[in-house]
Amino acid sequence: MDVTGRGWSLVVPLKPLAVAKSRLAEAAGGARPALALAFAADTVAAALACARVRDVTVVTDDPLAGAELGALGAHVVPDAPGAGLNAALRHGAGQVGLRRPRSAVAALNGDLPALRPAQLAEVLDEALRAPERAFLADAAGLGTTLLAARPGVALRPAFGGLSRARHLASGAREILLPAVEGVRQDVDTPDDLRAALALGVGPRTAALFADPSAAGGPLRRIACG
Repeated sequence: MDVTGRGWSLVVPLKPLAVAKSRLAEAAGGARPALALAFAADTVAAALACARVRDVTVVTDDPLAGAELGALGAHVVPDAPGAGLNAALRHGAGQVGLRRPRSAVAALNGDLPALRPAQLAEVLDEALRAPERAFLADAAGLGTTLLAARPGVALRPAFGGLSRARHLASGAREILLPAVEGVRQDVDTPDDLRAALALGVGPRTAALFADPSAAGGPLRRIACG
């Protein structure tokens, strides 16, 4: 298979919206589930618009998120293992393997509202220069936002916390590109969200901050620092 074209299958995990983005709970209040869904929708839409991406599989048990992300064109599968992030990613990669046994697979965080299709293409192209697996560190340089595996290579995800060090130790090659901020900027905290807003977020996230009913509430306070 030619993975230089639209050959990548991406796997995006998403917790149930009621518990997603818990570190934004105090700052975002009741808007937190809507933020989590907007982040995921902007991430999935940008990924599907990337010239290197053939399909996106979302692993989630949330019915609202599943319906909305499915409407964007994602394959939605339940989190059958129910055993945390990395188990969900392995399950998603396995589902991809059933449909496309020789696909290149990449795990992508679902909280990248400033994701740009062209930047994602750069990262995936760079991943092909690795012998087997490659990863991109997050903006803080501690975690991981993308882990990619060439066709026939197991993904072996080790996301969560200080995952950059774990992925390095596992033999994955780190992707070092200077101008792919939108692929690095995941959102866990209010500071992360302000950084993403400064880069320019996708339409669904932007709409929450443009909504007059949200502007006077917690989202306005996050945006203004």
